[in-house]
Order: sequence, then structure tokens, then C-alpha cells
Amino acid sequence: MNNRPPRILLVDDEPAVLSALARLLHRQLPAGPEVETFTSPRAALARAWEVPFALVVSDYRMAEMDGIAFLKEFAEIQPHALRLMLSGAADFDVLVSAVNAVGLHRYLIKPWDDEEVCSVLQGAYAEFGRQEAERQLALERQRQLGQLSPEEIERRRLEAEEPGITRVNWGPDGAIHLDD
Repeated sequence: MNNRPPRILLVDDEPAVLSALARLLHRQLPAGPEVETFTSPRAALARAWEVPFALVVSDYRMAEMDGIAFLKEFAEIQPHALRLMLSGAADFDVLVSAVNAVGLHRYLIKPWDDEEVCSVLQGAYAEFGRQEAERQLALERQRQLGQLSPEEIERRRLEAEEPGITRVNWGPDGAIHLDD
């Protein structure tokens, strides 16, 4: 894991909710994470291709796409980031669907309790750190056993720092297609 502070991605189509959560996190979390907010799930997904996030917190009900669909796409881009959902609906079916579809780490109910949100996010942050350390140990073990080439180790390191950097979009004629 690099020495940059971990990032938290907040996605909700209500700007007031994002602002309140971002203020809370900056005020309460001692680790000083970088917090990025998006009212558009599509814009958040585009950002996920650019930088790694430790945690992503998404609202369930959004006009552009629901939180489960967003988190599912996000998980394809950054499978190691822990996913949390925030919703005003305490719907058991939504919760089960979210856990099963996207490997949800936690489900938070609006309106939230500030102490609970901070406690949950601090716990998730610590869990992400533990999982990242385990991934690094496993990678080092594979390297020692000769199961990974130096090229594969470097590819994984680059992907961890810049998601998608090693993906190439090849055309049927063998040409590389550049995305706009």
C-alpha cells in the first residue's frame, strides 16, 4: 500500500447529504482520508478508473442509477475497495440484494447517527488496511515461491495505484482503441 492517505468516495444525488457527510468525515476521522463526492454515479465511476479508493459509500435511491447497480460496476473497476450503502429505506429485500450482488460491507440508514457512521467507517478503514496487508503478504509469498513473474508483480502494483492502467482496448483488426 502506498503512503498516500486512503480515499473515500461518497455518491449521493442529494448535494446536501454529500456536504454533511464530507464535513462529518473531515471533522471526526483522525486518519485524515481524502474524501471525494459525486452527485452523479456515472461521474463517480469515471473517477474510479483514475484513482484508487479504500471505501465507497453510495446512496441506494438515485435518479441516474440505483446504488446496487452503481456498486456492482464500481466493484468491477476496484474489487478491493470496501462498499457501503446509505439509504433512507430500511428495506430488508434491498439489503439482502445489496449484500448478495455487490459484497456489501455495511448498510447505513438515513438519517444517520454521526457516531455510528464514524465508527462504521473507521472500522471499514481498518478492515481495508488489514485486507491490503494480507494481499501484499500473499503477493510477496507468491513471488518467493516463483509463482509470479517480476512483470506480473509490477502489473499488480500499477493496477493498485492507477486502476485500469494496464487494460488495453484492442480492436478486431489488432489496433489499439483509445477511449475519449
